Amino acid sequence: MVLLTLHWSLDGILILLSLMVAAYLFVTRKFNYWSKRGVKELAPTPFVGNFMDCLLSKKSAPQFLKDLYNYGRDLPLLGFYVFDKPYLLIRDPELAKHVLMKDFDYFADRYSTADEKNDRLGYANLFMMKNPGWKSLRPKLTPFFTPGKLKKMFDIMLPVADDFAKHLDSLHLEGEGKVIEFKDICANFTTDIIGRTAFGLKVGSLENPKVPFRECGRKIFDYDFHRSMEFLAIFFFPGLVKYLKPKFLGKEATKFFRSIFWDVIEQRVGSGQKRNDLIDMLIEMRDTYKNDESLKDYKFDGDDLVSQAAIFYIGGSETSASTMSFTLHELALNPDVQKTLRTEIQDALEKTGGKITYDMITTLPYLDMVISETLRKYPSIAYLDRVTLADYKVPNYDLVLEKDTPIFISTMGSHYDPRYFPNPEKYDPLRFTEEAKCARPSFAYLPFGEGPRVCIG
Repeated sequence: MVLLTLHWSLDGILILLSLMVAAYLFVTRKFNYWSKRGVKELAPTPFVGNFMDCLLSKKSAPQFLKDLYNYGRDLPLLGFYVFDKPYLLIRDPELAKHVLMKDFDYFADRYSTADEKNDRLGYANLFMMKNPGWKSLRPKLTPFFTPGKLKKMFDIMLPVADDFAKHLDSLHLEGEGKVIEFKDICANFTTDIIGRTAFGLKVGSLENPKVPFRECGRKIFDYDFHRSMEFLAIFFFPGLVKYLKPKFLGKEATKFFRSIFWDVIEQRVGSGQKRNDLIDMLIEMRDTYKNDESLKDYKFDGDDLVSQAAIFYIGGSETSASTMSFTLHELALNPDVQKTLRTEIQDALEKTGGKITYDMITTLPYLDMVISETLRKYPSIAYLDRVTLADYKVPNYDLVLEKDTPIFISTMGSHYDPRYFPNPEKYDPLRFTEEAKCARPSFAYLPFGEGPRVCIG
């Protein structure tokens, strides 16, 4: 063996140092990627880039991206690194419009991905689906969310709303000094709503918060260290997904949805009952499109079918519960807002003889402003992610984004930007009058995303 020196120990140290230098040079080789292209970047740390706080669970991904947004004040773009990979944060609403809508064909896929083979419930749902599968799937699901369908679902919701009112009465909330955790109560209510409207089930979460249907939703969003790492892998390290095999819904929830879905399907088909709900629609689609060769990377059967019911549950229960509870919280803190909203609702009820209807709800502009302001302060989707499907020349900039560049938009950052929302910590529904909305860039407010991949419901 050839020795570098006359001492084995010194040889070992030299070899180790050489390997360390080589590793350092390898992981930092891209760390001037953005500055070379004229884009300001956040100074990265070797081996981890700018992602250390997220890896150590010191920051959530939404907070990390919001902090990046604030760091890049007055900049349209900001480069950052996850490990050694260059990522781009879009801060300019006009550029966001190009990414999400005008130049959609270049950004038609999310950067995030679930395991295509081992996690079809995570991969094949409309939220996560890649193209060309997404393009063929979306139009087939859209009819479920027409105003006519929603109006029929509204009538199914009313008995659950009555149960909710009775439950609140049972808490004896009259008087002062009582502290109530409304997030759990709202989550129980929205779980019962989704169970009834989507699955045709009387779940009973309000009566028993520990029913399996409710526990399933709780576990999906139980952000312990393992779940945090699963979400980070799916949304920020999709290249590692096939090795780490994270589950978008978590292992237990995946098993539960698969079981409950096929039980409901079997019962529905066996009884011949029609409820015009999500299950009926999926049964119809399974029968209609089972031999449809136009569907790419997707089939209306097996876990691919279950995935649509699962994502509907997530989008309709936990996110709705969050919006409800934050709205109630803000109404408690802002009695003037509460009084104005209450007056509007009481006036509307007088016109309908005390009956809550779908048409009545659509005639409450202040309620719409209140919910819009809640979604500004507490957006269900805290950031949007896309990936370039081909090299893309950024409009009005001397910059070409290479294919496979991860693109992020911080919804939280934009929603708290004082340029668009002065005094952003203040809860003010009047930000959403027609005049106020017209006075700011349309893509500064993105509670449900925007463009062809906007939230379907």
